[in-house]
Amino acid sequence: MYVADSRASTPATASVEGTARPTAAGRYRSTIAPTVLALGTVSLVTDVSSEMVTAVLPLYLVTGLGLSPLGFGLLDGVYNGFSAVVRLVGGHLADRGGGRHKWVAGAGYALSALCKPLLLIAHTLTPIGLILAADRTGKGLRTAPRDALISLSSTPETRGRAFGVHRAMDTAGALLGPLAAFLILRATVDGYDAVFTVSFCVAVVGVLVLVLFVPGRRSPAADTGTRPTLRAALGLLAHRDLRRISVCALLLGLATVSDSFVYLLLQRRLDVPDGWFPLLPLGTAAAFLLLAVPLGRLADRWGRWHVFLAGHGALLAAYALLLTSWHGSALPYAVLALHGTFYAATDGVLMAAASDSVPEALRSSGLALVQTGQAGARFACSLAFGAAWTLWGDRTALLAAAAALALCAVYALTLRPFREAAV
Repeated sequence: MYVADSRASTPATASVEGTARPTAAGRYRSTIAPTVLALGTVSLVTDVSSEMVTAVLPLYLVTGLGLSPLGFGLLDGVYNGFSAVVRLVGGHLADRGGGRHKWVAGAGYALSALCKPLLLIAHTLTPIGLILAADRTGKGLRTAPRDALISLSSTPETRGRAFGVHRAMDTAGALLGPLAAFLILRATVDGYDAVFTVSFCVAVVGVLVLVLFVPGRRSPAADTGTRPTLRAALGLLAHRDLRRISVCALLLGLATVSDSFVYLLLQRRLDVPDGWFPLLPLGTAAAFLLLAVPLGRLADRWGRWHVFLAGHGALLAAYALLLTSWHGSALPYAVLALHGTFYAATDGVLMAAASDSVPEALRSSGLALVQTGQAGARFACSLAFGAAWTLWGDRTALLAAAAALALCAVYALTLRPFREAAV
């Protein structure tokens, strides 16, 4: 770890940080860039904060405030999909001018941190929705610049591994966050207020780590004199590979039931006590943490397309288990393990694949295009799933989602867009 500086390399000496270095035998040895490790630390701390809230939010809204599944679906859609509105803005701002990736990402992290204490004073649907929208605006601003920094600090041959390391560190925070929320709920009288307060304090630490330890990076546009424009960013969709990757992300996102609904379905199937509910995300996070790096390395070697589709196969298997009549004690472990495998095989792998099809000067904007389609689709899925649950019941809603996921996966298989990096 090192204190960040904003000094940039000149075009003649610029190199990819953490790139492969030649050995005496003429082979190449890859390393994980310090930038990736620093960003992983920021994400770890920030995810402790955000997952503390995410772990208790479904129970707080449905049980504490008495929202219907449709009302929760609306808020959950806002929480997971509103960032789609601003991801393109964040990506575009980061690409316009040298060294802005860090500061655009920092603004996003800071905005999300400021939203945490506001949950203490919001007790109805409208203000909670506005707060969650602001929180997701922060996530939308930071995600593409952060992933662009990871991509620009890695070689094409090692991007899957680099994203896997970052996602593993990020998921370590996701593992600690629900555990912290669980302990706070058991130790305090006003448990939800205490969770929101501690979450804010942890989020502030994450912002400080970003400012002090993540270096700024000068973009290629700053060296070449070019100035990325929004028109140029949207023009990236003319690239066949990126366009097909975006279509795949959008279609599969339309059938991806949000995490919160998966946990609510498990709770209803197994009658999990309210006090134990925040522990359910730990299963997903544990599987994600264990598999993110191995599956990232596998994607570099075997092919990102194969790993990406296999991850959606794991999600479909999780849906199938929830639809069976099985009530055994192993059910939650199997469902959550498959759920975590899905994220480990798709989250960082998708960004690594998209990076191969985007020029460096527009890297943040290109990744934002893919993320926007995926986030918007998941927003629509949350609304549709909440409405279907309210009208027809949870089993019918999940059956429809599983059928849609299978159809979208088959269609995505025919597109086969990912251009694999040579290893």
